Amino acid sequence: MIIKFSDHKDKLTQVRKGHIKAGLKLDIPEIDEYFRFKPKNFNVILGHANVGKTTTMLYIMLLYSVKHKIRWLIYSSENEPYTLIRKLIEFLEGTILQKIEETHFDKRLKWVDEHFKFIDTTKLYSYKELLNLASSYKDAWDYQGFMIDPYNSLVRDKETPKSINGHEYDYLVTSEFRVFCKTKGVSIWLATHASSAALKIKHSDRHDYAGQPVPPMAADVEGGGKFVNRCDDFLVFHRYIQHPTEWMYSMIHVRKVKDIDTGGRPTSFDSPISLRSVKNNVGFEINQKNLLDLPKRVQTDLPF
Repeated sequence: MIIKFSDHKDKLTQVRKGHIKAGLKLDIPEIDEYFRFKPKNFNVILGHANVGKTTTMLYIMLLYSVKHKIRWLIYSSENEPYTLIRKLIEFLEGTILQKIEETHFDKRLKWVDEHFKFIDTTKLYSYKELLNLASSYKDAWDYQGFMIDPYNSLVRDKETPKSINGHEYDYLVTSEFRVFCKTKGVSIWLATHASSAALKIKHSDRHDYAGQPVPPMAADVEGGGKFVNRCDDFLVFHRYIQHPTEWMYSMIHVRKVKDIDTGGRPTSFDSPISLRSVKNNVGFEINQKNLLDLPKRVQTDLPF
């Protein structure tokens, strides 16, 4: 099938005139400069085990839901759905579950249910089964974002020929993820783990984080550089979990932004987006400002 040339001429004209539609902002400059929510994007998130990838992803997703009413479908095989729901409610209230008033809890629970749906994790899925489920659910409940966490929890599709090796299989899967994003108007956020070899690389003795594991590079993902090749945006989540004072900072390194015309750009190596966890790990702040602006929202009597 040959493209309709006039459609792409129109897009070029929009770029020339500065009319290209930018990705969604959070009105948080420290994030918006580097990353935007873009429908149809296939995003890959990489990180070492136990650095809080899921929690940080969930929080960023929540910010877009609060600001832009983005709806999410979530498959997180390593977490019980109720633990994720709990986390979202705690983020919204800015306190631990046990201290939330009953009326607030009910309102938050209802709001979370309206913006987040969770796939049952008692069953193992192949990528094809997961996409088929996500496709059918899109028709029933119009969501805009789909989190798959993590990639290595998906079983190999039984219908894929055995002659296709692991490298070729990953290319097939990531290509189909891209097609799903473009055809369904859904942004996939795919969580991946770094290789064990990457965890052994430490900062030098002269570095501020001497002896700590360095943030993985894009090619350090399990399976290699094919993931950064196929995705639109590639992010690395990192936390110095064994550092005596910096362990509460979740750092987001934006390694790739395929379309900078619609907003965002890679961060520099030593200047990631830095989110500081608030007390009891019920949210994040930047420069001592809570990103959900909780005091203002409480005063307006739970507007969402």
